[in-house]
Amino acid sequence: MLHIHEEAARCLLCEDAPCTKACNTSDPARAIRAIRFHNEKNAWRWLEGSTDADLERAEQACIHYDKPIRIRELAAALRPSDRDAAASKPLKDANDVSLAITFCDIPCENPFFLASSAVCTNYEMVARAFEAGWGGVFYKTICKQDIREVSPRFDAVKDDTRFTGFRNMEQLSENPYDVDFDILRRLKQNYPSKIVVASIMGQFEEEWAELAKMAEDAGCDAVELNFSCPQMRLSGLGSDVGQNPELVTFYTVYVKRAVKIPVIPKMTPNITQINNPAMGAYFAGADAISAINTIKSVTMATEAEVSEQKTISGYSGRSVKPIALRCILEMARNAIMKNVQFSGIGGIENWRDALEFIQLGCRNVQVCTAVMQYGYRIIDDLILGLQTYMAERGIDRLEDLVGEQLSSFVLPGDLDRETIVYPKIDREKCVGCGRCYISCQDGGHQAISFDKEKRQPHIVGTKCVGCHLCRLVCPTGAIGLTKRISKKH
Repeated sequence: MLHIHEEAARCLLCEDAPCTKACNTSDPARAIRAIRFHNEKNAWRWLEGSTDADLERAEQACIHYDKPIRIRELAAALRPSDRDAAASKPLKDANDVSLAITFCDIPCENPFFLASSAVCTNYEMVARAFEAGWGGVFYKTICKQDIREVSPRFDAVKDDTRFTGFRNMEQLSENPYDVDFDILRRLKQNYPSKIVVASIMGQFEEEWAELAKMAEDAGCDAVELNFSCPQMRLSGLGSDVGQNPELVTFYTVYVKRAVKIPVIPKMTPNITQINNPAMGAYFAGADAISAINTIKSVTMATEAEVSEQKTISGYSGRSVKPIALRCILEMARNAIMKNVQFSGIGGIENWRDALEFIQLGCRNVQVCTAVMQYGYRIIDDLILGLQTYMAERGIDRLEDLVGEQLSSFVLPGDLDRETIVYPKIDREKCVGCGRCYISCQDGGHQAISFDKEKRQPHIVGTKCVGCHLCRLVCPTGAIGLTKRISKKH
């Protein structure tokens, strides 16, 4: 049986995809990309009307280094039956759902922004992103320093071809600061409906204020204060500031006094308690807070060495998302910081990732690493996936999703410890691999037996504690949930 997500994960996501060029009636590459970015409910629209002959030609044209993507089988798996189509029809058409939202009282056409990074370093790049559908940009941090970069400066922890984590040594914009502000001016003039935010970093209070004023004069909608870059060449910059609540407060106050546009400090995760500097920003009058920047890390790949030297630098990508969500949650649940808004950053690759940040209180999200790996085109599935989710729930306003999950979180001491949810095995999905048995034996509570002749696992109820390690390691999704019951039952 074909697993569509496993097969889509093999796709190379080619530029000018040969499979689509060979297909006269549909766009297999776009359908596969929809599956890849958890938008499988919409994937069929790019295959509808395709003929078997077209799909066969598309499959033959695949340039995968191992074996062609099984496009015909994917199409068969995605083709909806009449009953399925009726059952899955949303309350309204997803394309009619608006993703408009305000951020610091600024109207945004959607919540998807480019993060201040290598994905937005010049006019042409940002213009292409805007044309693709991105709602705004936090432009790469502008400074007055002489920025000198190293080579190579990127490294990745990979799962096949996908980044699970990404390490970079890049610092700030290498352009002269007046050139960058001219770029921002032209972007706002030529794309007035898009949101242009200048990210800045100064070395002392007057420089912070000067750069912020230049951003305002360039027509920027807001200014982000980079208190969080973890790999600055000089001390007293970036995360050195973000780890010091007094400096965060001091510089934020200076900038607030200098400009009228919204001021958005960017927090570092390289700190024990993110609320301390965040409250400094709040008391200084910050209009919003963006978080998080990259996490200080070390990778050991020899090919990423710089002149046989290694150092600590920033880590991003899918693996940092749980940490970023924790930081957002801690700030959003801080009873002291009221009326401050949040921009979420960290490991956002698909619409579900973005939704999680929004449900914890973010009014927009910033994306970097996923764009570096897959390009600006991921905006298509970010938008359509979120629209489909809202349509299925009958939600008309993105505003209604902001913070809706905050009340679900409690302290560890408040968790329900008097009930249990047992796992259950779906025999039709189980292939008898025994992964659940191995994990439960060696990392759980020895609550699964395994019939080697029939290749069937069985849950031992008298030993099972409901930890669900078995469900998490099952490669076929054959282990599900039962109803929650009392432990005294």
